[in-house]
Amino acid sequence: MKKMILPIVGLLLLSFSNDIFKLSDDDRKMAVKHLMESRDHMTNVLDGLTDEQLHFKPEEGAWSIAECVEHLTISENAFGGLVQKTVAAGPSPAMKDSVKLTDEKLMDIIKDRSNRVKTSEPFEPSGKFGSHEETVKAFVDKRNEHIEYVKTTEDDLRNSFNSDLPFGTVDGLQVILFAAGHTERHVSQMEEIMAHESFPKKD
Repeated sequence: MKKMILPIVGLLLLSFSNDIFKLSDDDRKMAVKHLMESRDHMTNVLDGLTDEQLHFKPEEGAWSIAECVEHLTISENAFGGLVQKTVAAGPSPAMKDSVKLTDEKLMDIIKDRSNRVKTSEPFEPSGKFGSHEETVKAFVDKRNEHIEYVKTTEDDLRNSFNSDLPFGTVDGLQVILFAAGHTERHVSQMEEIMAHESFPKKD
């Protein structure tokens, strides 16, 4: 009888521990909401812009809207790799105390454009995706992959950690939230460009 009970107990414990480490429904919904809203915000802002408007620069050395989009597309691909790296390192629950920012505070810091940051060279726009339309499609395709990943993953994102971002240690789900906040940050930049007094008018 003992021989039968032990494997059953072991199986139950394994199933229980797997459930513990999955994302909660609330976490999934929250992350998907941020990813979808920031994607849609960007595509709505871009809708109907002329080529002249897309390439307008408010001042020398500033990015155009089209360049902001390319930067976001480069970054979206990089965030995918960062999530993979975070998960590949494996869960480390003991590192939870290393995370100093709540999800909300992290998003607020990223979206705050009063703190300007110069990006590193690999994230500079250079026309690598082709036309503006191709660049937008590349962003949306990759973002949709990330949305589907969050909806379906059983990776232990809340107990997986990464210290590559500029705000210290974050957990795996916060890497994804960073991607959404980063999109909102640069969509705000696009809206600032559109509000410039010299922004081209539509014919």
